[in-house]
Amino acid sequence: MAYHSIATEGVYEGQMIEVGEKALANIGNVIPLGEIPEGTMVCNIELSPGDGGKMARSSGSYATVVSHTSEGTIIKLPSGKNRYVNDFCLATVGVASAAGRIEKPFLRAGAKFHWMKAKGHKYPRIRGRAMVAAAHPYGSSKRSARKVTTVSRHAPPGKKVGLIAARSPGRKRKK
Repeated sequence: MAYHSIATEGVYEGQMIEVGEKALANIGNVIPLGEIPEGTMVCNIELSPGDGGKMARSSGSYATVVSHTSEGTIIKLPSGKNRYVNDFCLATVGVASAAGRIEKPFLRAGAKFHWMKAKGHKYPRIRGRAMVAAAHPYGSSKRSARKVTTVSRHAPPGKKVGLIAARSPGRKRKK
């Protein structure tokens, strides 16, 4: 049986990884959820038996086995949600490795740009005030009075930027 697992923290090169229901609940081993003791941290969890692992796969993430019931095993996901999973679904014991990956700062704007692009975000975000008047309703660096940022709810698309149908013209300040 070939099972592609992800590396967990504490696994070393040359370690024997056991797969199956007779395997011990040691870090790195792949065991059906029904055989894993309650309170154990697991990652790379299958949603249905044989699908190869779908949940708790990102770096540093893990789910906790809460309890075993007749309907299946209850696991607490990284989001905090509890979920029933089939007892025959395989899971890797331990925490997914590379937990500190997001602590490294972006050293170049290009690295941040490509990361944001992969997530489908627009980057860099430019303030409307910094643009030319033709590019944005608030544009122009001239020392004119600032354009009103409130806009009617009935304004056409393209003009609807800023505070849409605002009851007051700016952010609330303490009295």
